[in-house]
Amino acid sequence: MTSLVEQLRHRLVVSCQAYPGEPMRDPDTMRRVALAAARGGAAGIRAQGLDDIAAIRNAVDLPLIGLWKDGADDVFITPTLGHAVAVARAGAHVVALDGTCRPRPDGLTLAETIAAVHERTGALVMADCSTLDEGVAAAHAGADLVGTTLAGYTAYTTRGEGPDLELVARLAAAVDVPVLAEGRIHTPAQAAQALRAGAWAVVVGTAITHPTTITGWFASAVADATAEE
Repeated sequence: MTSLVEQLRHRLVVSCQAYPGEPMRDPDTMRRVALAAARGGAAGIRAQGLDDIAAIRNAVDLPLIGLWKDGADDVFITPTLGHAVAVARAGAHVVALDGTCRPRPDGLTLAETIAAVHERTGALVMADCSTLDEGVAAAHAGADLVGTTLAGYTAYTTRGEGPDLELVARLAAAVDVPVLAEGRIHTPAQAAQALRAGAWAVVVGTAITHPTTITGWFASAVADATAEE
């Protein structure tokens, strides 16, 4: 697993996800998206849902970060130990889960969850955090990697237009585990900035794998230009 993490060092992880109800919300489609990302130079894949994880693991020979979004509560990224174990058994090398300070639905602490995932599955754990304190606490709780995934997506953090590079830099300086920059990285320049800020690796999803949103960016720009005439 140390070798697996080393493969991601200063590289790109592509998040292959589609939302429920969308045309691309299909495991085989996500498998093909992951294959395309691998061909383009991705060093790792991040995927959501047990079927997607299994399909991608069987097709792509890259480190796979898996998660399971479930529920409408604040904690919905791999919210319980049961979810985490299922993600690992579906084929994820790394289980991504909510690493915030919020209570988990099954009543376990983050440390208890991480320890059980390690013991029961042997998978690594990535803690998706939103603040410096959460990232530090997650590292102390045993997380193998810490991500800035939830910065701006919790009730107590503010969402900017781009990635939270300040959080990336502060986390990288504060913890001894790899920090993955994730969230609102929309351009190659921003990805490079995240690495310069101290990120071990950069996770990009929407800007690569979500054509609905990308089309919306272009359509909005065209509409704005038309309105100026």
